[in-house]
Amino acid sequence: MYTPTQIINKRVDVSPPPIHRKQTRSVTRLMASAVIIGSLIMASCSRIPVPDSARTALATANAIVSAVTNEGTPTPKPVIPTAPAAQGQTSQPAQPATRIQNPEPTLAPIPTAIPAQQRQNYDEEERVLINLYERANPAVVYIEVGRGSSGGSGSGFVVDKRGYIVTNNHVVEQATQVDVIFSDGTRTPAKIVGRDTYADLAVIKVTVSENRLMPIEFADSSQVKPGQKVIALGNPFGLQGTMTTGIVSAVGRALPEKGETTTGEGGLFSNPDIIQTDAAINPGNSGGPLLDSRGRLIGVNTAIRTSNTVNGQASSSGVGFAVPSNTVKRVYPVLIEEGRYRYPYLGINMRQVDDTIADQFQLPVRRGVLVSDLVAGGPAEKSGLRGIRTQGTGTARTIAELGDIIVALNGAQVKDSNDLISRLSATTRPGDTVTLIIIREGKQTEIKVKLGERPR
Repeated sequence: MYTPTQIINKRVDVSPPPIHRKQTRSVTRLMASAVIIGSLIMASCSRIPVPDSARTALATANAIVSAVTNEGTPTPKPVIPTAPAAQGQTSQPAQPATRIQNPEPTLAPIPTAIPAQQRQNYDEEERVLINLYERANPAVVYIEVGRGSSGGSGSGFVVDKRGYIVTNNHVVEQATQVDVIFSDGTRTPAKIVGRDTYADLAVIKVTVSENRLMPIEFADSSQVKPGQKVIALGNPFGLQGTMTTGIVSAVGRALPEKGETTTGEGGLFSNPDIIQTDAAINPGNSGGPLLDSRGRLIGVNTAIRTSNTVNGQASSSGVGFAVPSNTVKRVYPVLIEEGRYRYPYLGINMRQVDDTIADQFQLPVRRGVLVSDLVAGGPAEKSGLRGIRTQGTGTARTIAELGDIIVALNGAQVKDSNDLISRLSATTRPGDTVTLIIIREGKQTEIKVKLGERPR
């Protein structure tokens, strides 16, 4: 982890050093001497007598030097040198030279006020955000969790008038006590109804008056586009009722998740269709809603990727992730009814087909899912799917036969592993029989697989 950069503002004195009296006297003597010597040199070079004006200048310089040197002695009035009189004319005092005034500093132009029409646009955006906060924030709750001698906190949101609240599984996992604080400060205990470790979702329930429950509105997350405005509500670092804004940075991301136990046939799985955002998400935001500009739920804030820390806790670096609302809509009703969500299971290890693999093995397709290995006794092995067959050992190990390449599921094209997992999770359940279109030995064929249940 990188230590956050600490910017320390230091005042830097750029003014010139003060000139002391002794320095002033020395500088003045030097300037006066320069005037005198310059006049004498000019006279000697011209081989003409020193004019009265030069002598007068010399006397004036001496007077100035004397005034500066003798502290406390009044400075004599400057002598105005007289111009040499023309023949037949009396000498007249020379006119004093015009003082050169320092020019007034040029002030930077003051920016003109934003035109009324543009200001109205800005004001309108502010009004939208204020209205959105006032409508949506009552649906958002602060969750405090006790885990024996330790604890934690997070966020959640009301989904119906029966008192059900959705949050992240990791917020309430292993909790011995759960308390919910509403936006008006009302505190009430809650019980855990169901948890889904793979989607990182959980449902808790409170018993309060229906008037206090303001369910959030759902949007269709499949319609979310990069660049779309988003708003995150939650309780980062325990700061209840915090609102941050940003955009959708990307869609279709995947987060690794694992079940409650890791078995020989289990391991890491992917949570698909994740929304990436640059809206500030920090510890305590977990389980809170990510909203569109109409105040509708498009995701549940669940994770961040960062090297920044604040007091030892990870903090936002502009890369946050949210479980899509369509996943929430599919999972939370089942958690209420059954307490857990059962996922379909193929029993394969896979990798994506890319241009390198397609060129290396001269494949007829450039996208799809390559079956690299099969789980022994799993649905895929039972159905006859093939993984990669190798020969040799150690560094001499080579691919003898490429595994099957899945290019479609139940007639829908499969581009990569995230796409396959997304389609399986969204459209099938354990026990369903699916039709896979595969590429085997350069030829396209169909194979049917009866899905199992993903290990917990």
